[in-house]
Amino acid sequence: MATKAKIIIEDIPVDDAAPTVEQLEKEGVDPSAVARLTYATTSDVSKPVRSGVGRMKKPEGGLDIRAPKPDWLRVRAPQSPTYFDLKKRVKDKGLFTVCEEAACPNIGDCWSSGHLTMMILGDICTRGCAFCNIKTGKPRAIDAEEPAKLANMASDLGLKHMVLTSVDRDDLKDGGAHHWAECITKIKAAAPETTIEILTPDFRRKEENVDIVADALPDVFNHNMETVPRLYRTVRPGARYFGSLRLLQHVKEKHPRMFTKSGLMVGLGESRDEVLQVMDDMRSAGIDFLTIGQYLRPTQNHYPVMEWVTPEQFEDYERQAKLKGFLMVSSSPLTRSSYHADKFFAELVAKREAGEV
Repeated sequence: MATKAKIIIEDIPVDDAAPTVEQLEKEGVDPSAVARLTYATTSDVSKPVRSGVGRMKKPEGGLDIRAPKPDWLRVRAPQSPTYFDLKKRVKDKGLFTVCEEAACPNIGDCWSSGHLTMMILGDICTRGCAFCNIKTGKPRAIDAEEPAKLANMASDLGLKHMVLTSVDRDDLKDGGAHHWAECITKIKAAAPETTIEILTPDFRRKEENVDIVADALPDVFNHNMETVPRLYRTVRPGARYFGSLRLLQHVKEKHPRMFTKSGLMVGLGESRDEVLQVMDDMRSAGIDFLTIGQYLRPTQNHYPVMEWVTPEQFEDYERQAKLKGFLMVSSSPLTRSSYHADKFFAELVAKREAGEV
């Protein structure tokens, strides 16, 4: 295993809310290139307004969204009875999954094996990232019964591994941290054999909010870096690269035995050297598990795909990541943050028990 260099990443002071276009303009950012965050003006909050990418200037360049995908990106439509059974169960309980909301290409594969990723705090995000298919607008009130519903689901299905994610909730002082902690706590109480993996937002970049969630002791703490620093202002304008990196470093410092995880999309115009530098930054922050997958453009209004990254390049990224010391790497065109999360978590635990971690 490669030697891990120890560095300290300074926490960068930020405003409470995600930056507005006006704030980004002061930083010299072209306002036509960012996803503007505005709230819906309608009093009916059940009708979200896509106020992020929907108001962004139509992206230019890249590959034609109508062009056929390479063979290695083609997947079959869901057909399994297990898929349709899970779909009904989720709907009946009034819950949401990121698999559906983000139009994940692996939904048929994962749900057929009984693995799904639940999305808490509603289905409307307060940010408008240029790559994301989640609705943007004014969120609804938090469902106070959601933690109990998730706990019952974990218990009823006898889940071995459960993955939770959420939209950004910049409208809440804690970014939704207390609700996150309650969900984790109630699942543990109702289904103590179920391991819990979380894929979180940045909780308004406040470490005290992150602590609320981490102190609930999930088994895996995942927060995605998403892309290379150079592309943050156009791809992920509401976030900060070093803020996300510091979040994961902070979790590892406070809970050394908690597995930390992060993911990257490629095909956005990044270079190989930039990806390798992000890997180095991640290892310096103590991140254990890395996922890398091909970015797929949800609609014409989203950020364009700049290239189809070949399977061979994904294999190269996996080799390089392993040489840099990541305990686990999933790198393939169809890899997503939660893809086969249960299998990879079992491998991580096996490595720890064998003394490799």
